[in-house]
Amino acid sequence: MSDWRIRFAEFSRASASMENWPQVSVVIPVFNGSNFLSEAIDSALAQDYPNFEVIVINDGSTDDGATERVALAYGSAIRYFSKPNGGVASALNYAIHNMKGEYFSWLSHDDLYMRSKISRQVDAALRHGSGDVIVYSLAGAFLDDQNVFRQLDIPHECSNWFKYFLATNSSLHGCTLLIPRAAFQVCGRFDERLQTTQDYDMWFRLAEKYRFLCVREVLVKARQHGAQGTVTMSSVVRRECDSLVCSFVSRMKPADMAAYKEGARTAWLELARISYRRGLVKSARLALSKIDNVSLEAILVRLAGEMTTAARFALITLRLR
Repeated sequence: MSDWRIRFAEFSRASASMENWPQVSVVIPVFNGSNFLSEAIDSALAQDYPNFEVIVINDGSTDDGATERVALAYGSAIRYFSKPNGGVASALNYAIHNMKGEYFSWLSHDDLYMRSKISRQVDAALRHGSGDVIVYSLAGAFLDDQNVFRQLDIPHECSNWFKYFLATNSSLHGCTLLIPRAAFQVCGRFDERLQTTQDYDMWFRLAEKYRFLCVREVLVKARQHGAQGTVTMSSVVRRECDSLVCSFVSRMKPADMAAYKEGARTAWLELARISYRRGLVKSARLALSKIDNVSLEAILVRLAGEMTTAARFALITLRLR
């Protein structure tokens, strides 16, 4: 019997006595992912948590059934659904509609969970004592060897200015989140119009209503490879990111900025600097428009080295209006 079949049998025997543990739905959306899917499913089934389901959503794969064959090989150990292609957001929403668990946990078909991912995060949520938190953790990025990874760092203090963190940082990995199912009823589901930023759009909406709590351990291993959407759709990524961060800037309130280091003014300058560095010119200019009584010279000094000559001229034009 294969390892996953043994683990599933053990889980089936133990589950009857574990009814008090909240059920977690591990959702794996996949499109033409037969090369990595089995590793992702195995890492989900290997969880040491006693009450979870694994849902695989085949988002209209066009690989002559290869992805489906991988999923169907797991039989009743997983719940398998196939739907017409609609993008990651549509696959996640399909899973949310069909999930049985109290908590939602996303796993990309090319990423891996550490064995204690769910148990550590459910423990954190239960210790908090309510359903008004979103639990997340650190992730490690790897290339070929999953045992050799680079930790994606998240600032310790960012829970005090989490929405600002989302606007300036891309190190929050979506597969590290544990989200109460009820949160989607409050904040809505993933925006299916977005191809590459549906995750951060959702996290920002959640952050407007919920507190984010970090378990500071690497509980997810994120695979990096050339077929990822962030690589193959780089122009779409930049356009969507610029629009998304502009939306964040427009929706952030003084309270979201005040806790950041030296206050709101420094926060807006830092956001502009980071946005220019990422090529998000509209976001940078919108952030600068939020600053009152700061000289053009001071701004240029702060942004030195981050801006092209054209961007400097654009900034000058903006500030002299």
